[in-house]
Amino acid sequence: MALDTETLNLLLDAVRRFVHERLIPAEDELAEKGQVPPDIVSEMRDLGLFGLSISPDYGGLGLTMEEEVRVVFELGQTSPAFRSLAGTNIGIGSQAIVLAGTDEQRSRYLPRLASGELIGSFALTEPDAGSDAMALRLSAVRDGDGYVLNGTKRFITNAPIAGLFSVMARTAPERRANSISCFLVEAGAPGLIIGKPDKKMGQAGALTSDVVFDNCRVPADALLGGEEGNGFRTSMRVLDKGRLHISALCVGIADRLLRDAVKYALERKQFGQPIAEFQLIQAMIADSQAELYAARCMVLDAARMRDRGENTTMQAACCKLYATEMVGRVADRAVQIHGGSGYMSEYAVERFYRDVRLFRIFEGTSQIQQLVIARETIKAHS
Repeated sequence: MALDTETLNLLLDAVRRFVHERLIPAEDELAEKGQVPPDIVSEMRDLGLFGLSISPDYGGLGLTMEEEVRVVFELGQTSPAFRSLAGTNIGIGSQAIVLAGTDEQRSRYLPRLASGELIGSFALTEPDAGSDAMALRLSAVRDGDGYVLNGTKRFITNAPIAGLFSVMARTAPERRANSISCFLVEAGAPGLIIGKPDKKMGQAGALTSDVVFDNCRVPADALLGGEEGNGFRTSMRVLDKGRLHISALCVGIADRLLRDAVKYALERKQFGQPIAEFQLIQAMIADSQAELYAARCMVLDAARMRDRGENTTMQAACCKLYATEMVGRVADRAVQIHGGSGYMSEYAVERFYRDVRLFRIFEGTSQIQQLVIARETIKAHS
């Protein structure tokens, strides 16, 4: 159920103030230390940011998709690592349980995910299974009153701090959707090994690592929904929603980048005048604004379609493709407008330039989005 306009505006205002008064001033500390300061984590919990998409029945805010992307537009105004901390709980770390969990699984985990007490993590990618998710090899074999998991997951967001993993595992050898199941594995399970945090090009503070399952035993009630074979289909539904979320984040970041670029162009003088008065600088500003506006409209339109209960697989892929490519172009122009200063780490655009490169890769590369869009378009016209 959608919030009334006044309540939504109050929420957006609160998030906007939090971003500008607390998160943006903490960006340098985050980049230097590689972790979100504990006091900020506590404030994020108090604001309800971990439970944006979880039903009020389980302690969340229960936002619609449109409301969620509007909040994410605001969260995108700062370093993406802040959003990443709560992002798995909002999306891929909780939505498998929301979509396909048993009543007992929802009652056990969703309130703790919504409060931020528990950090969720979505374990799909493997060393030899990235874009080809159907090729995953991590196995789950029934053994008595439980299952034994063996294999390795790679680049798993929030793994070093996660308390709960939604793990996609193969329960049958055939290459079919119903050969993959989802297991809810708690941190500390025997045989669950978390690798060292990855060293990445950007997004310092957004932790990822390998997750190894070495004869990891889980009880039978760890099986999502209590039945085998629903893992692949559930993960694809989760990713549809996640792609809209990431697209909204890219819109927010592009807005921040453009604002920083315009501010610099108005202050920086060459040939006796602000560089903002030069037409070639104005062209970069104009192109960035037009593309930002187009992406924002796409995301809002797709979110409203999802809220109406329509299938948005193609629209989510369109948004993910366009918005992630768009923010890369805006970041590049922002660096160019800053000139030599844009290459210096003291300016935020240098950091964002590296941060945004990841968006074209995770939760489905640009090339995978193209395949999804083409497939869905051909299906619609055949």
